[in-house]
Amino acid sequence: MSYRLPRLRSLAPYLLPVLVGALLAVALLNAFPQLSGRQPPDSSANAPTAVQREPLAVSPDVMESRGTIERPAPELQEAPPLSREQGPASYAAAVERAAPAVVNIYSSRVVDSDQHPLMSDPFFRQFFGDDMPARQRMLSSLGSGVIVSDEGYVLTNHHVISGADQIQVALRDGRETLAKVIGTDPESDLAVLRIELDELPVIELADSTQVAIGDVALAIGNPFGVGQTVTMGIISATGRSHLGLNAYEDFIQTDAAINPGNSGGALISPEGAMVGINTAIFSRSGGSQGIGFAIPANLARNILEELVTQGRVIRGWLGVEAQELNPELAASFGLQALRGVIIAGVVPGGPADQAGLRPGDVLLSIDGRQILDARETMSDIAAVEPGDSLPLTVVRGGKELELVVEVGERPSPELQSPE
Repeated sequence: MSYRLPRLRSLAPYLLPVLVGALLAVALLNAFPQLSGRQPPDSSANAPTAVQREPLAVSPDVMESRGTIERPAPELQEAPPLSREQGPASYAAAVERAAPAVVNIYSSRVVDSDQHPLMSDPFFRQFFGDDMPARQRMLSSLGSGVIVSDEGYVLTNHHVISGADQIQVALRDGRETLAKVIGTDPESDLAVLRIELDELPVIELADSTQVAIGDVALAIGNPFGVGQTVTMGIISATGRSHLGLNAYEDFIQTDAAINPGNSGGALISPEGAMVGINTAIFSRSGGSQGIGFAIPANLARNILEELVTQGRVIRGWLGVEAQELNPELAASFGLQALRGVIIAGVVPGGPADQAGLRPGDVLLSIDGRQILDARETMSDIAAVEPGDSLPLTVVRGGKELELVVEVGERPSPELQSPE
């Protein structure tokens, strides 16, 4: 042992620099992981995400009464079938064909506010009581719309004009006019306006069932109020649902840039035909992230015709609140497979209640079609004509029962309980 000590002492002057260098190398690798080939963690991965749309307001009170409406369905211009041959080098012709029919919508409403911010303080309110002076101020919002018929019908989003006292429509050719609300459907987020102008540009409507993932799409609207703008992308997905935006969802997803103010504008094909109505964006920052959603043209066409001819959208309704099944619930009900939905609530006096459906029943099938998704089932029921009979298969107490329900008409959202 003694012969090693002198050797260690002779190495001591060299050990200190080596140790310091090793510690410095560790510190540098921790601070700059890319030096070792590792990627730094993505801090944005945990950032909150949100589905955003323009600020919503209160429902408009300018709809016609729900009496009998004798109004013919609007005449729409049909577009030829979509072409998937080699695309053009420029989409100027498509934009020139569709853009004149895309309008800017400016909605405004009057609200009451305190004369001074200090009046909201309880200390100052005690001197004035409830007779504090108040003033009115104007709140404005903007969006887009699409002229779809020579009669002046304009399609837009419900949330664009919701609660508006006045709606102004501006065309690309410089003309401006006030619009009348023909009807709105909050559950699909669509609204129909009407303007009184001559020689209106009209967009052609494509068959949105022919839209395929990978098709080129152009979004036309008024983002941030800067004026009419065109962006390009592709169709990223079709049939998107479960987004929590509307009661009835069947969105076209696109990466064409959609920003606040684009809502209600047109998503068009390379031929200039409308394939959808731009509605919402999925964003972390509030700006476009390449995930936008549009209501398919076929759904918009159906809503338009019903709002014009009926004054409302007529949907089938059972009057139940459905809950998705999970493996634990399925096992507790004695189900061998994960199928059906649980009836969590039944509207008293509603169609399901009259047919004998009870909370706690497991609904397995409707009209012979097995239920796999509660939201999709609700859409299927909505497509049934009110008054039609619908056979149901339910499980109650471990036994299957066959019931028949007479489908009712879905009430307006403000009158609903539970669904």
